Amino acid sequence: MTRAQRVALLTGAVVVAVIVISTLTVNRSGHTISSSNSATASTSASQMNGMPGMSSPSAGSVVLTPTQIRQLGVTFGDVALRPLSNEVRTVGTVVVNETRLAKVTPKFSGYVEKLYVNFVGQPVKRGEPLAAVFSPDLVAAEQELLVSARLSRTIGASSVPGVPGNNTDLLAAAKERLRLWDVSDTQINEVLATGRPMRTVALAAPASGFVIDKKVVQGQSIQAGEELYTIADLSDVWVEAQLREEDAGRVGIGATATLQFTSYPGRPFTGRVTYIDPMLGEQARTVKARITVPNSDGRIKPGMYATVILNSSTQSALTVPRSAVVQTGERALVFVDLGNGKLNAQPVRVGRTGGDYVEVLSGLTSGQRVVTSAQFLIDSESNLGEVMKSMIGVGGQGGTMSGMTPEPTNAVDAKGADMRGMPGMSPPPKR
Repeated sequence: MTRAQRVALLTGAVVVAVIVISTLTVNRSGHTISSSNSATASTSASQMNGMPGMSSPSAGSVVLTPTQIRQLGVTFGDVALRPLSNEVRTVGTVVVNETRLAKVTPKFSGYVEKLYVNFVGQPVKRGEPLAAVFSPDLVAAEQELLVSARLSRTIGASSVPGVPGNNTDLLAAAKERLRLWDVSDTQINEVLATGRPMRTVALAAPASGFVIDKKVVQGQSIQAGEELYTIADLSDVWVEAQLREEDAGRVGIGATATLQFTSYPGRPFTGRVTYIDPMLGEQARTVKARITVPNSDGRIKPGMYATVILNSSTQSALTVPRSAVVQTGERALVFVDLGNGKLNAQPVRVGRTGGDYVEVLSGLTSGQRVVTSAQFLIDSESNLGEVMKSMIGVGGQGGTMSGMTPEPTNAVDAKGADMRGMPGMSPPPKR
């Protein structure tokens, strides 16, 4: 064997020894990592149970000690049958009762010689004179009345054969003509008593109330049918309240209403719903409800704002306190007390809301106890427990996943070994 052959054989033996040593080192490191992962998993599990307030025996459940319940401020309420009223809170505006409006429109033409009611807001009583109007047509009709009265007396005293006595058809027709022009019987009798036509005729108020509109001034020429005054009787007023679309089905005609006005703090007023608009407002998405409120003392004035509380019929329902329900996106949860500090998240289906209680349609039974405070903290802890369990499960499987080789402890040595195994590659010499 030549010297060159001995050198080549020695070099090959050294390379084989290096490869064997590297393989043994990698396998030993893999066993160490697997053991480390297993230890980490068991340590994390023990630490989770030791966290304050954390003990999750099952998904969605939390176990609290009495000390933790006091520290978190957890309170409880009962699931029970309670009277649930359909209470709706909204706002409204006071408007004039349209059924108590009256317009003053003369049925004859003429000239306003004097105004007795000359400003908006002035109170008037039914039959009170509003304005004195001179009308040539009325003067002519009054003269016809006087002529008819004289003819009636003359014909009644006549002894002409074939002519009946006491014929009053002409006089009755003249009186009826004046009545159609809204001339009162008192004025007609006054003309007959004096024997002279009246120069002016007074326009009387058709109803009691307040003048809310005036379109006439003294000396003005008026035409038949022209609107001169608007009188509103404010002994009853309307409050127009806006109902949200989701509340429209909870209020019906006849529902009682309690109203509060900032002008009268601490003094509630009562009314009743008398009309609900059949159309929904497209822009505001609200329905108008009309509430009739007695106002005999005149304290409620059109234009005031009111806070409205509407109450419909009261019915019994299975309810829980409103604070017990946790809305989590598309579903609602309550935490049920199972005893010994164990709280379980229970999905429920809720219905109407009335006052401080919510109707439960499914998910609970009467007599159960539910958490009414600190639910979000409990919910967060239960969710955190589930996340920790899932993380521990993933960590424990990391060392046994097929096809996965942990990274060597000494990355430089591993890379050097890979370089030595590559054809034509050798690691740089160490300095």
